[in-house]
Amino acid sequence: MIPMAGEATYTHGHHETVLSAHRWRTVENSAAYLIEHLRPGASVLDVGCGPGSITAGLAGRVAPGRVVGVDAAESVVEQATRAIPDGVRNVEFAVGDVYDLRFPDGAFDVVHAHQVLQHIADPVGALREMRRVAKPGGVVAVREADFGGMVWHPDPPGMDAWLPVYYRVARGNGGEPDAGRRLAAWAREAGFADVRASASSWCFATPDERAWWAESWGGRLARSAVADTAVAEGHATRDDLERIYAGWKAWAAAEDGWFAVLHGEILCRA
Repeated sequence: MIPMAGEATYTHGHHETVLSAHRWRTVENSAAYLIEHLRPGASVLDVGCGPGSITAGLAGRVAPGRVVGVDAAESVVEQATRAIPDGVRNVEFAVGDVYDLRFPDGAFDVVHAHQVLQHIADPVGALREMRRVAKPGGVVAVREADFGGMVWHPDPPGMDAWLPVYYRVARGNGGEPDAGRRLAAWAREAGFADVRASASSWCFATPDERAWWAESWGGRLARSAVADTAVAEGHATRDDLERIYAGWKAWAAAEDGWFAVLHGEILCRA
C-alpha cells in the first residue's frame, strides 16, 4: 500500500482520501488469489501494510500463526496498531523497509504485498528481498493495479484528464503505474522460477460505490500529495485539478456510472 523507507516519495501521501481507500481493503476484496495458501499456523509478513486492514484479515485466517505488518510511515504503523480488532492477538506492526527487511532468511511461510511495487524505483530488488525472507517452498504474493487497464463510463468533461496527470506525477516520483502487467517479468528477473500470474478487478457501480470512489480519486487529484506534486512540477494548475474533481463528481452522479480497476497478481514459490 505504501512504499518503504528506502524510497523517498510516496506519490499518494497520507491524506484522508488516500487512507480511506486503504482502510476499505480486505483479504476478500484485495487478496482473494492468496486465500488458498493461508492455513492455520502459517507465519505471514505483510509488506507495505498501511493501516492494517488486510493484515488483520490475514491474521484471522492463519491464527495462531504469527503475522507481521511493516510500513515505512511511522504514523500509519501507529494507526494500524490502534486498529487491531479486539481478540486478534497474533498480529504486530513495525516500521520497515522493503529493500532491507529486518528478518532472518526464511522467516515466513507467506510474504505479501499489495499496491507497493508500483510506487518504488527498484521493484525487482524488492522482490529479491521478499524472496529472501520467505521459507524455502513458501509463497511470495503480490497484487498491483494497472492504470492502463482502468476503464470507466461515462467520461464527463474534465474527468479524462486525471489519468495523464497521474502518470506524470507517479513516474516523476520513480514509480510505474502500469505495474500489474509487469509483475511476472519482474518476478522472473528477481530469480523466481515458479511464478503463477493472474488478474482480478475492483468494480464500482452502485450509487454509494461511485460516490465513495469519486471522492477517493477525484478528491485525491484535488487535495492530496498527488495534487501538490502535480502543481509543483507544472503538470496541472489548481484550476485544472478542480475541473478534474468536478468531472469525477459528474461521473459519480451518472445513473449508469461504472468504473473497473484491473490488477495483476503473482504467486511465486520461494
